[in-house]
Amino acid sequence: MKSSRRGFLASAGGFAGAAALGGCAGVRVGTSGAKGEGLAKRVVLLSLDGIRVDGLQKAKTPNIDALFAEGSFSESTRDVMPSVTLPNWTSILCGAGPEQHGVVNNGWTAEKHPLPATVSDETGRFPSVFSELKRQVPGMKTAFYWNWKPLINPYNQATFDEASFEANDGFKGNFEKAFRFLEAHRDEPTLVFLYDVHTDHAGHRHKWMSPEYIRSIEEADEAIGTLVGRLKTAGLFEETHFLFLTDHGGVGNGHGGVSPEEMIVPWGIVGPGIRKGYNLRLNDTVNTAPLLVRLFGAKAPACWTGSVPESVFEC
Repeated sequence: MKSSRRGFLASAGGFAGAAALGGCAGVRVGTSGAKGEGLAKRVVLLSLDGIRVDGLQKAKTPNIDALFAEGSFSESTRDVMPSVTLPNWTSILCGAGPEQHGVVNNGWTAEKHPLPATVSDETGRFPSVFSELKRQVPGMKTAFYWNWKPLINPYNQATFDEASFEANDGFKGNFEKAFRFLEAHRDEPTLVFLYDVHTDHAGHRHKWMSPEYIRSIEEADEAIGTLVGRLKTAGLFEETHFLFLTDHGGVGNGHGGVSPEEMIVPWGIVGPGIRKGYNLRLNDTVNTAPLLVRLFGAKAPACWTGSVPESVFEC
């Protein structure tokens, strides 16, 4: 049976050189009292790599469906070029495209890259949602859980209270750690990035839209369901915002092109103060970080190019 989410969609740290490089240390003005400001107590970023819109539609995902039926969801969000992993996740978490942050391929490191960031901190990294929240929100706790090794390279690891890598496409251990982190910091503002690459690897190995690829999405949904259930039991669910994020789709055994199957992705948010059953039609993945800092009552730095999708908030 199709969920109501599917139904409504079908029907409807300071920075060095900031002054010289464009003033990233400044914040955008005129946002005091902005809609949605300071709504969040904790946020969980449910981040699956390589999810095509029609792949999510085809897969049996009762937990994702039930969760985001209560919020705002998009099946027309656009990612950035190139449609490959590291540039896109960096854009999602840094509020700007490769032209600004300089992460233009999967081989980026702080020591070796062809294009410098427009602004960088003392480690050579562009400001992220983690660094901005740490800088602006007293007592902020952040965690980064990942299972594709290069993913963490664009971020200053000093901005994480916990970072955990799980090898060999494993993800269940990090879901467990994420729950423990959320439980341990239940009384503090908290942002958790919970990432899984095994969906993307299923596409590379077996082709996007293959039975194996679809099954990988269903496996991730099962893990999400378990986490949500545990948060409910622990009394942590009601005051938590969840985002559904992905970086790109795929065609055949790969991605990196500009086809809609690679460039148009699902995106969603649910939690206190978020519109229920809303189909967000116009959106870009770079809008994610500005939305996150707004939720925690912080401001986006001037060097970010994304903008908050205002329509996701309740009137």
